Amino acid sequence: MSTDAFEKTNWGWQFSQFQQQVGEWVEYQFSRFQKALPELPEWSINPWLGEFLKILFWLVLGLLVTWIVWRLWQEFSPFVYSWLAGVRNPTDTGAKNPSRELSINLLLTQAQEFSRQGNYREACRCVYLALLQQLHEKAIALQQPSRTDGEYLQLLGLTVTPMQPYETLITTHEKLCFGNTEILPENYQQCRQAYQELFNA
Repeated sequence: MSTDAFEKTNWGWQFSQFQQQVGEWVEYQFSRFQKALPELPEWSINPWLGEFLKILFWLVLGLLVTWIVWRLWQEFSPFVYSWLAGVRNPTDTGAKNPSRELSINLLLTQAQEFSRQGNYREACRCVYLALLQQLHEKAIALQQPSRTDGEYLQLLGLTVTPMQPYETLITTHEKLCFGNTEILPENYQQCRQAYQELFNA
């Protein structure tokens, strides 16, 4: 076998050599620094106290990492859920858009019908559902039965502007679901106008 077949050098070997040289240089500098320090009297810690401090250090570090992961999860979980829902239910735009458009138009028609009947609570609810359907269709915020109005507002606050029309629709929905507030014709008009501002419907 000729000597040309063997590698003379490669990146892995060069990198390991570099690591070794850096390690030796750091060790040399540290030994020089240690020699320059004045002699300190020797003292020692009880072995059990050293073990206790070691355990305490790892416990505090573990709690800190857990807290950071928890805060990151709170901040980014809406995006993760939206992405996962999109992966599980990929949208076939050619086949599904007509039915979605139909459901949005149906909801808006129902809203008008309820408003003519004087049932402004249901009219506002239909406009709100049309909003959720639009957000889902445009992949701004995918619908999830467990998602609250507050979570929708938080997610929209990070992704869209202006927020005011969204806030009008979502807070009106909160009032009609969780409050004893009477929904008036003005409330329906505000919801309808906010929806039109967003989607020109």
